[in-house]
Amino acid sequence: MCGLVGFVDLEGLTLGEDKLKKALKLLAHRGPDDEGLYQDEFCALGHRRLAIIDLAGGRQPLRDEETGQVIVFNGEIYNFPWLKKKLTEKGFSFRTRSDTEVILKAYQAFGPDCLKYLEGMFAFALWDPQKKELFFARDRLGKKPFYFRREGKRLAFASELKAILPEKTPQVSPLALDCFFSFGYIPSPLCVFETFEKLPPAHAGLFSSRGLKIFRYWDLRLAPQDQTLSQALEAFLALFEEAVRKRLLSEVPLGAFLSGGVDSPLVVGQMKELLDEPVLTNAIGFEGGADELPLARKFARYFGTDHREYKVKPEAAKILPKLVWHLDEPLADSSVIPTFYVCQMARQNVTVALSGDGGDESFAGYTFRYLPHLWESRLRAKIPLVVRSLLFGVLARAYPHAPWLPKPLRLKTIFGNLAVSDARAFYQDLVWLPPTLRAELYTPDFKKALCGFSPFELVYPLYEKAKELDPVSRAQYVDLHFYLPEDVLVKVDRMSMAVALEVRSPLLDHRVVEFAATLPLKLKVRGRVGKILLREALKKFLPPEEISPKKIGFAVPEGRWLRGELRPLVERALADRKSFLWSYLHLKKIRELWRAHLDSRLDLGVFFWGLMCAHLWEKEYLRCA
Repeated sequence: MCGLVGFVDLEGLTLGEDKLKKALKLLAHRGPDDEGLYQDEFCALGHRRLAIIDLAGGRQPLRDEETGQVIVFNGEIYNFPWLKKKLTEKGFSFRTRSDTEVILKAYQAFGPDCLKYLEGMFAFALWDPQKKELFFARDRLGKKPFYFRREGKRLAFASELKAILPEKTPQVSPLALDCFFSFGYIPSPLCVFETFEKLPPAHAGLFSSRGLKIFRYWDLRLAPQDQTLSQALEAFLALFEEAVRKRLLSEVPLGAFLSGGVDSPLVVGQMKELLDEPVLTNAIGFEGGADELPLARKFARYFGTDHREYKVKPEAAKILPKLVWHLDEPLADSSVIPTFYVCQMARQNVTVALSGDGGDESFAGYTFRYLPHLWESRLRAKIPLVVRSLLFGVLARAYPHAPWLPKPLRLKTIFGNLAVSDARAFYQDLVWLPPTLRAELYTPDFKKALCGFSPFELVYPLYEKAKELDPVSRAQYVDLHFYLPEDVLVKVDRMSMAVALEVRSPLLDHRVVEFAATLPLKLKVRGRVGKILLREALKKFLPPEEISPKKIGFAVPEGRWLRGELRPLVERALADRKSFLWSYLHLKKIRELWRAHLDSRLDLGVFFWGLMCAHLWEKEYLRCA
């Protein structure tokens, strides 16, 4: 894991070394072990290193002495020993033991097609001084970030946005802000600032005198096949064992996260079979609230791990500004707090930790969303849209809000979903605010700046691309391309890199994800239970009676915190008339909603968490105060 930054000017670079070093300083947390610089007439590259493999010889930027090509790389290529052997057979020689050099040689051998040979998580940029070309790419599922900004013949890029921001703060993007208010995150290629972009997952780019070309090099296609549970289990266990084995390659201490669910115990169980020493595990919970620590502790005893655990105290107000700075863009996922703490705890003992990320998206774990969508979809299929729109539309408008009820009993939401198409209903379940409330909250200037844009435009093409599949698989397809890379993996990357911890996710091995895409619905969901195949796989490592029927997860008590210790942060935002937020939102209406939320008349905890985070982000990035 590392941090990279670069500046290219095809008309002649005038960048001073001080500016490059200043950018690298902002990335120092990602790579505390080393710093490297490269500069020529047209290109400057910088790198901060977290040393994992080839501790002595893996320094970057790495330059090929024969071709002059230079690379900066963030991530891990898990199959690099195999690829190195393949390249050696083709006549290439190597002077280091690092995976970085393998990428460089693979590009020389295969050009952009080298990406199909790379297995792992990565973002890299490769400069060819002879051709005056920059080739850059991001891994298939978007584990590693890549921000960039193009201005004519100039291109700047970095692992984190803060490293390439100009002295004069850029304009905030209305479209990005609309997405944030809708989803709680900003999907690529959008960036919170105009003129900046995020390279989407599974994309690469080539920048030269001919311009900038961005292209997709891999796509996940869900194609369920008829297979038995035993057939699928055998195939999965073989792929999963190999995925875990590859992620154990390290020259520094290695451990794992452990929860009371299915995914991380599955990872730890496989690690136990492959390692000769006890796995070092880390678990986290909350003081004064329900958590998975007792279950994780039980699993740790069964696996015989060297177990550590930590209770998060309600001190979010103290830590949030720091986390917001690390996030670069507004992100309203409250689980960044426990993610940061579990990474911080793990880093005290290891440099690399394996996680269970990816199981929910690939194997249908989000049953609280997927199953209602499935049941509603079946009912929608039986009633013509014209009838549904009229009947359920009237009921949705007439039925009162009931935020205190469990989600399956909130009939206003259900009626609203039954009145529209499958795609629109799925979108309504994704967003914080109903479209009617969104229209009330946005100022006229904000609506005008959006030029008719709706975040639905980003979700609909993904949902329609999987239109031949069952409703659960369609929802998974969107989550794998949207929620996973734009929220979950952003959170994990920034919080782990904040403490210089490398997190590896075997369930996000692209071969495992491609296999999961072949599973029929019956091997993903049964009754009210999801992740059927993973639960069966866990029986290889745990007795069936030990497997938890329900995962609690990083259930941050955000509602209680917002009414308690975080209440001053929200009310500080509401009292700040100079905040940029009130150029986009109606302050008076927001204050009315806040009172309704405090009185439990409306459940808008997620929205006000986002509002609080946006105000904290403003102080870090717009006012620098």
